[in-house]
Amino acid sequence: MTTITVPITKDLEFFIDEELKLGTSESKAHLVRYALGRLQEERVLARLSEAEIDIKEGRVYKGDLKKLLKKF
Repeated sequence: MTTITVPITKDLEFFIDEELKLGTSESKAHLVRYALGRLQEERVLARLSEAEIDIKEGRVYKGDLKKLLKKF
């Protein structure tokens, strides 16, 4: 596991401290990992939504991937 150091605002520091007091998380590191995990999930869901829109609007390509790549 890699460790990074990130400067944060006083507001974020206060928020983290409050979450720890509420027992939302076991540590600052856990809370940050949780938040990044949620952001990652959010991005995946956004990409899935975009893919669903592409399917509904007919922007779907079927066939051999190598042949499709040659077209583009």
